[in-house]
Amino acid sequence: MDMLRNANRTYYAPKGGLPPQSDLISDRAVFTEAYAVIPRREFSDIVASFLPNWERTRLWIIARPLSGFAETFSQYIMEVQPGGGSDRPEPDRGAEGVLFVVEGEITVAVRGEAHRLTPGGYAFLPPDSGWTLRNQGSETARFHWIRKAYEYVDGLEPPEPLFLNENDIEPAPMPDTGGGWATTRFVDPADLRHDMHVTIVTLAPGAVIPFPETHVMEHGLYVLEGKAVYRLNQDWVEVQAGDYMWLRAFCPQACYAGGPGNFRYLLYKDVNRHAKLGSFGR
Repeated sequence: MDMLRNANRTYYAPKGGLPPQSDLISDRAVFTEAYAVIPRREFSDIVASFLPNWERTRLWIIARPLSGFAETFSQYIMEVQPGGGSDRPEPDRGAEGVLFVVEGEITVAVRGEAHRLTPGGYAFLPPDSGWTLRNQGSETARFHWIRKAYEYVDGLEPPEPLFLNENDIEPAPMPDTGGGWATTRFVDPADLRHDMHVTIVTLAPGAVIPFPETHVMEHGLYVLEGKAVYRLNQDWVEVQAGDYMWLRAFCPQACYAGGPGNFRYLLYKDVNRHAKLGSFGR
């Protein structure tokens, strides 16, 4: 577990720009019914977006609810300049959110309490919490923002806000892997108030996901560090730090970590709720 416990963690963050005219057009980008791969060079200036009620901020939308694409969540990579942020960041009162900081620092205020998040910082923001966000630092802040419509359950109150840092959490090794494959969990898996989990998966060099996982959870995977070969449906694709993968529910998936260092990714999945019956999306 020593390599998985390495304190010198790095987090890849896009900086924008545009590939030079001398670059080849061919790329690893692919979009299928079962999965999508968005390589890191796709995060250019020309595909950046802006949001109402956010100042000195731009973002890349890397997943959104769409027929044939993400069905349960959206995911943004936010870029907030010093002094920027929002006093009304979330327009949907029923939306929960997770923030994960990869560069710089942000200050998130919820219910009268301010929390400073630095790289590795994680925040869970329950629905209708009225949170605000500001970059009070001197450098550009970059962070992931994952949004999901919270699924209420009779008898279960929504979870409380959480503010953590992955550097303070011991990765949990997967059974029978000799510690080569581990998961950093920010939320107790037994806490059924949560209907999504955002974790960090780490595979040491040479470690594998040794079978094609095929399950009901939808996934979004952003590669924070390293490189690997990933099995998506019937295809093997090479991925590296800064790449993003979307996996539809039941898309077979496996992995071989082939780089010289740890292969690490930020993982979203929907959990702990009944499958909806009737017309899709109802």
